Amino acid sequence: MDNFKGQVAMITGAASGLGLSIARKLLNEGAQLALLDLNENALLSSFDEFSDQVMCVGIDITSQQLVEETVSKILARFGKIDILVNCAGITGQTNLKSHEVSTENLHKVFELNFMSSFYTSKAVIPNMLANNYGRILHIASIAGKEGNAGMLAYSASKAAVIGMAKVQGKEYAENGITVNALAPAVIQTPLVDVMPEAQVKYMTDKIPMKRCGTLEEAANLAAYIVSPLNSFTTGFTFDLSGGRATY
Repeated sequence: MDNFKGQVAMITGAASGLGLSIARKLLNEGAQLALLDLNENALLSSFDEFSDQVMCVGIDITSQQLVEETVSKILARFGKIDILVNCAGITGQTNLKSHEVSTENLHKVFELNFMSSFYTSKAVIPNMLANNYGRILHIASIAGKEGNAGMLAYSASKAAVIGMAKVQGKEYAENGITVNALAPAVIQTPLVDVMPEAQVKYMTDKIPMKRCGTLEEAANLAAYIVSPLNSFTTGFTFDLSGGRATY
């Protein structure tokens, strides 16, 4: 399929999990990719054979300066950025009540989950405005809607991501740019694999389908959201929760 032929997509957190799945999906459908992750070796091992089509960048995206420099390099190579997908994220410390949360860890989670998404979108939007076209997808979480007990940092940072998508969606609605969020429940990813079993059970028990979502399901929905087909939905948070979401 060539649904994304001629388009350039920038994806953060692309070395594993949802970011990797979305990258493979868009690559298979004809996109050129700029993939960002702290683990550059993992990026290269997954995409080395596609070097003509894929640009791999090892980067700490919590540095605004590095993000801006990287976006400049992407534009120098590909000439434009049509799509931005912000997948990079961490849960931080979990199974803690709010009074037990480390302030340092809270800041760390917000820097990666929220601030980096602000940095990347701030850096790519001027190019999208110049081209009167863009698709931005911020990966949020059902935790950002409902708040998961024991996950203050993660839940609050994802709520902030949802808020940003709503604001940006309104701000650029007349410029051919859509900005949306995706709120998964538990998706079977490496991030989930390292979480305490009790925390995962707490989350899956709330899902009417009684299972985790798959990476393929998430990538399929993400691909639609950032496609030209999604032209009249912006500032919206898409559900991927197996029936858990109520709003």
